[in-house]
Amino acid sequence: MRGVLALLLGALLALVTACSSGSSPSSGSSGGQGGGDKGVNQADKAAAEKTSAAVVTIKPADGANNVATRDGLKVTVSKGKLTSVKVTSEDGKEVAGELAADGTSWTPDDVLTTGTKYNVEARAKDADNLEAVENSSFTTLTPANTFIGYFNTDQGQTYGVGMIVSLRFNKAITNKQDVLDHISVTANPSVKVVGHWADSQRLDFRPAEYWAAGTKVTLHLRLNGVEGASGVYGVQSKDVKFSIGRSQVSLVDAEKHTMVVKRGGAVLRTIPISAGAPEHTTYNGKMVISEKYIQTRMNGDSVGFKGEYDIKDVPHAMRLTTSGTFVHGNYWGASSIFGSQNTSHGCVGLRDVQGAGDPDTPGAWFFNSSLIGDVVQVVNSHDRTVDPFNGINGWNMDWSDWKAAS
Repeated sequence: MRGVLALLLGALLALVTACSSGSSPSSGSSGGQGGGDKGVNQADKAAAEKTSAAVVTIKPADGANNVATRDGLKVTVSKGKLTSVKVTSEDGKEVAGELAADGTSWTPDDVLTTGTKYNVEARAKDADNLEAVENSSFTTLTPANTFIGYFNTDQGQTYGVGMIVSLRFNKAITNKQDVLDHISVTANPSVKVVGHWADSQRLDFRPAEYWAAGTKVTLHLRLNGVEGASGVYGVQSKDVKFSIGRSQVSLVDAEKHTMVVKRGGAVLRTIPISAGAPEHTTYNGKMVISEKYIQTRMNGDSVGFKGEYDIKDVPHAMRLTTSGTFVHGNYWGASSIFGSQNTSHGCVGLRDVQGAGDPDTPGAWFFNSSLIGDVVQVVNSHDRTVDPFNGINGWNMDWSDWKAAS
């Protein structure tokens, strides 16, 4: 019996010892590991609780509507410096901007587009290099009043060396400089092209001299978001590309009753003409062909000559001024007047036939040989020089004066 009790007591002691050694910490490793876990948790918690001191502010507020296209967006930071600002429109286009030298503000380079949603992501860091991030979105105004510019050049067309790019706005422009800053005309080969305001609704562009033959020209319109007048915003953003063809300049001498047509500086043909009669003289000056009609009606009532003429089928007519000066074919005058008499109401007449069907007449030949943008210069007429903006005739203004009003 004693032997059995002794065996049971020994087994119990062995079991207690085994259980105790499994649950008790050893002299170092287990206790050290437990202390390490506690330290890491405290560090993570402290790092999570430590935030950047930098405070990023986005103007306008998140969700804002009807935001102004100019000066409506600005990003600033206090107690830190901006590291990046990304502004994108809803179609993914990124807005270029400028970060201030001290890193505390960012503004867009140009006006924003009207009626467009923008997303902003701004990042900054404080003195401890901790980052702050701010996101926002807003929508620019959709203006009740807009303006557009109607221009006189067509995509892909070819014009003469005297072509002046002219825009006519459908609303009066008071912020002329801002509008001018968002329109440009570039050329290849490069040449300086300057815009000149004729009035509050017309803006013309030309280089100092006629274009070189073969020049590639682009009209750049970046008016979307530009405030042309109080509460009136532009909506256009496009490029119009065109070319300059061969060089043709024609010289009309009203006293000699001739027109010398030069192509590339060489005489192509000399044509007898009949200019304005003594009581209805032709303007002097450089006039640019702005329209061409194989046949058109000319009614004196439309230009102040009440009832003096109404010709329903004037052949080969090319407009030189807005006020009604044309170079055109003439079938009703006697052949003898061409080269000897000035008989018109201010136009330059060339011998032609009724119906505009004979390509061998001077009127038909000149029409077929001319481009919109070709120059017809009149000299020795007993009249004043044509106004630079009566037609697209800005070549009659000195370059210094042209630039002065740009």
